[in-house]
Amino acid sequence: MHEFRIWAPDAKKMTLVLYGKQTGGDDLRTEMKGPDDNGWWSVEASAECGDDYAYLIDNDPTAYPDPRALDMAKGVHGPSRLYDHGRFVWHDPLWQGPPLTGAVIYEMHIGTFTEGGTFDSAIDHLRYLSTLGVTHLEVMPIAEFPGDFGWGYDGVGLFAATHSYGGPDAFKRFVDACHQTGLAVLLDVVYNHFGPVGNYTIKFGPYLTDRHRTPWGAAVNFEESGSDQVRRFFIDNALMWMRDYHVDGLRLDAVHEYMDRSAIHFMEQLSGEVDVLSSVLGRRLVLIAESDLNDPHVIKPREAGGMGMDAQWSDDFHHALFTVLNPSEQGQGYYDDFGSMEALAKSLKEVFVYDGEYSGFRKRSHGRRVGDLSAHHFLGYIQNHDQIGNRAIGDRIEHIIGHDKTKVALALVMTAPFIPMLFQGEEFAASTPFQYFAHHDDEEMAKAVSTGRKKEFAIFGWNDDEIPDPEKRETFERSRLRWSEVYEGEHAEILDWTRKLIHLRRSSISLNNGQLQAVRVKFDEEKQWLTMLRGHVLVAVNLGKETVSVPNREKFPLELASTPAVTLTEDAITLPVNSVAILHAR
Repeated sequence: MHEFRIWAPDAKKMTLVLYGKQTGGDDLRTEMKGPDDNGWWSVEASAECGDDYAYLIDNDPTAYPDPRALDMAKGVHGPSRLYDHGRFVWHDPLWQGPPLTGAVIYEMHIGTFTEGGTFDSAIDHLRYLSTLGVTHLEVMPIAEFPGDFGWGYDGVGLFAATHSYGGPDAFKRFVDACHQTGLAVLLDVVYNHFGPVGNYTIKFGPYLTDRHRTPWGAAVNFEESGSDQVRRFFIDNALMWMRDYHVDGLRLDAVHEYMDRSAIHFMEQLSGEVDVLSSVLGRRLVLIAESDLNDPHVIKPREAGGMGMDAQWSDDFHHALFTVLNPSEQGQGYYDDFGSMEALAKSLKEVFVYDGEYSGFRKRSHGRRVGDLSAHHFLGYIQNHDQIGNRAIGDRIEHIIGHDKTKVALALVMTAPFIPMLFQGEEFAASTPFQYFAHHDDEEMAKAVSTGRKKEFAIFGWNDDEIPDPEKRETFERSRLRWSEVYEGEHAEILDWTRKLIHLRRSSISLNNGQLQAVRVKFDEEKQWLTMLRGHVLVAVNLGKETVSVPNREKFPLELASTPAVTLTEDAITLPVNSVAILHAR
């Protein structure tokens, strides 16, 4: 017997529909008991793992999938399938992941990471990543989404690992293999909205509220009537990934779109319950937020009145670095607030460039000072899925700024005080783009996505025929990594450069010191050079139009140089155009 439970506080009648071998081929309908005081309905029925089921609400003839379905083998519109987490045999009982403070994170999209595009095919490259020096894999969303391919941010079956990549058992095999290879797994989860197609939660209860609006429509109901169970839905989801799939942490998408004025914010509640689970499991679990609020409150401990997130993405560093590497982007959208060596220097020393200052892009003051918080609470990067995929043609950093500047960018990411993050293929300057793609089985939605993408970039002067159609399979296929090129030509050179930078990062005490007060930065706005001193490491960069000599008062020996033309005299470093040197007194 199996107990079926569903939250539907406003329903007058709930009916369980069972399909499969327990019913002899016929649909079996059983009325449920409820609702209880919290709006839950329940019934026991003869069913087992692998059986399909759905729910009828009142007199609606359509049977809807379970919002908490663990397996959606028949897609987001089909019936749910019973799944037993206890049947999988794990091989990581003694696993303890590496500390986040010393991490090198690698963001990946399972569907384009390999030719196979599955959890199982990704396993073949785990040893390569571990040897490279990566410690954590940040996996883009895998919750069941409509269609055959997509980024995953339009998921609707949040408790089910998508069958597009192999389904629940395949994801467990992937996590198990990661742990056996020494890699921790961080999963990207989306709790700020549901996808626009296949979201049937609204049939069951007030999961969304029109009182607040987000870029995707009505906000998730974190504070209105019924919000206790909605919050429970998302927190149970988070705990499931870490408990039942052995995931080591979560990346929370766009937390600035959580509309919650509760005395205990959703993130604070989530952080507290994750800490409890961590104690029960006996291993460290982490939460990483994506936030554009520039508010250290997100990552302050709960005991200090904060939300308790362990770390957050830091876009100011990206924007500051990208705009000095590629001045042509200055003045476009949010890049309008950046573009100077001064901004880059401030991001390296103080994290947020906008920490209470007036933002011309936002037309208001923005942010708050980080204060004494460690830089290990922030991720630093020059590429991620957004900063590549949200460009018109998904061009990567090397496609935009060239080989020499790419080496400079990688060096600054790896020596900055933040936790460094790479995006898949960045380590070898992949030739393939990463474009925006989505596959909607709803024709109107598919047309709207394609048309909207073209309109979005027409403003910047792009022609319609230059913008890849997100709904076409070739856009998805075009974004796959080509592993055959990894050890060829300039790809091999960038890979070797990345490997050396990671090795230096992980072996240097100075580069693992998160104290921002210990970071010393000097720059020349006119000549476009910058130096950063972190303990026994000095990083010197020249992005100007002519060779420069910058001081080496510490007389550190040269460790790495992006070009042989970098030279070291008794007290100075000579840097040709678009070069970087790293000096290290071990």
